[in-house]
Amino acid sequence: MDTANRYVGKILDRRYEIKRIIGIGGMAVVFEANDIVMNRTVAVKMLKEDLSDDAEAVKRFINESKAVSMLSHPNIVKIFDVSVKARLKYIVMERVEGITLKSYMQKKGALSREEVISYSEQVLRALEHAHSKGIVHRDIKPQNIMLLKNGRVKVTDFGIAVLPSGDRNPNGKAIGTVYYISPEQASGKETDTRSDLYSLGILMYEMATGTLPFNAETPVSVALMQVREQPKPPSEIRADIPRGLEQIILGAMEKSPERRFQSAIQMLKYVEKIHLNPEYVFKTRGAAQESTALHAANDMKKQMNKRKSVKRRKESSSMFPIILGVAVAFAIVLITGAVTVLDWLMQEQTSSAPEQIKVPNVIGEVYSQQTIGDLLDSSIYKVALKYESNDAPAGTIIAQSPAPDSTRLVKEYKQYCTVTITVSLGANLVSVPDLINYHYKSAELTAKDEAKYNFKVKFVEVANEAFKYGLVVRTDPAAGEKVEYGSTITIYYSCGPEYEYVEVEDYTGNTPGQASMLIAGDLRISLNTLYDYSETVPEGQIMAQSLVPGTHLKDSIITFTISKGPAPQTEPPSDTQTPETTPDE
Repeated sequence: MDTANRYVGKILDRRYEIKRIIGIGGMAVVFEANDIVMNRTVAVKMLKEDLSDDAEAVKRFINESKAVSMLSHPNIVKIFDVSVKARLKYIVMERVEGITLKSYMQKKGALSREEVISYSEQVLRALEHAHSKGIVHRDIKPQNIMLLKNGRVKVTDFGIAVLPSGDRNPNGKAIGTVYYISPEQASGKETDTRSDLYSLGILMYEMATGTLPFNAETPVSVALMQVREQPKPPSEIRADIPRGLEQIILGAMEKSPERRFQSAIQMLKYVEKIHLNPEYVFKTRGAAQESTALHAANDMKKQMNKRKSVKRRKESSSMFPIILGVAVAFAIVLITGAVTVLDWLMQEQTSSAPEQIKVPNVIGEVYSQQTIGDLLDSSIYKVALKYESNDAPAGTIIAQSPAPDSTRLVKEYKQYCTVTITVSLGANLVSVPDLINYHYKSAELTAKDEAKYNFKVKFVEVANEAFKYGLVVRTDPAAGEKVEYGSTITIYYSCGPEYEYVEVEDYTGNTPGQASMLIAGDLRISLNTLYDYSETVPEGQIMAQSLVPGTHLKDSIITFTISKGPAPQTEPPSDTQTPETTPDE
């Protein structure tokens, strides 16, 4: 706290005048500040100094700045500026006047139906925007939802969010807050946008009932409950919870991602339905209902057949003599004809039995009707054509099915062998567009344009100080190169400057000159020096250093304390000397 207080009254980077501390968390301190350039009040979220050399903390802090900088939505806290220096790392954000949703629920308990629906709608809109940018929040909980005085909510803290092309399976470890994580997060499995919807389902459960669906003495036990146990229906806790709202909550909390809502926009439509009609109940069609409907349909069919049968019997009784005469005559003709047909069939079977053939090889031939007519006899073959781009000259047959020399049974003009022939259209080449400086999402849309390129796209993140995060640095193949329509290209986009780490040694016992030579050759660490007396360390040698030996961020500041030797001895005052005093003393 004292360390953070020393920034109050200071001006960061000649722009942000720190006014007061408004919040302290595990990793960061949040200040209220005045943006001198824009003349507005902002919030400055600063990484704690004791974590400035913690690689994981720095990574999470930078991750949040990247994620939020990609987003622009009324329900997501805005980011204005980011500064990541050696020991001073901060994010400048909009100043949100309000309290966390968690604090609000702790004061009020279960929320009203209107509040649950309103806050859920707003969080879903924020998630829909983030998901559309390829960002999965992974830590949706009431502590990360700010509630403003006007009823608007703001989603915050994207510190453990998955960025586009980021690792969605972080070394098999559970990531997030155990009371709100999805089963796949609790199991350390791959997460996607549906994991956020599960967490929102738990948040809605807590808002509606005033309690969490899963609670236990240890975090591990809670995580196991997330994976294995079903929640108690909210209506068993509060009987006035609408059935439709309960359906949405439990639907979002399905253990299997495939059984949940598949997108934020889909879930939002259901919530909006309840908003318009709180008594609405969503139709579900279970196996019992399907079975009942099937039996009803079969009964109806039987009744209709029965009515038709009765009608036919009534009609046939009056026509019986006429029908009987016609039937006898028809039977005579049928028997005579059957004998003739049977004799013909016997002769036909012996004269044209199926013949086994070998399918000829047409691959490599230039397709034309005459060529095919010469190679594939139309009395036993039928030809189907396919076309595709290929390096072979246009018109060349590049594949066939069945394969050459395959055997088939055929009968002339009766039982055919169908041969599918693939004919080359030749190489369909297009020029790779210049996508440099595009945002990688816009570049993807351009590359996948079916009318022009239809490329398959791979993404690679690269460190680059010259390009802002998300901007395309280069493509492979390069812009202007001729490639085949529908082929694969790789888009390399910037993840910002690369953060390098160095090994700091124990420099105590060296002189500053010796240490400077070691550092200049290996570490390039900025130097500050202090001096102090020492009874044990010779004058001119390093007696202490601010960075402990180990791994630190490159360009970190190391302060050496240099020995001035033993402190000088002072003479005690003589008996005749009297210290001067003043009346105040």
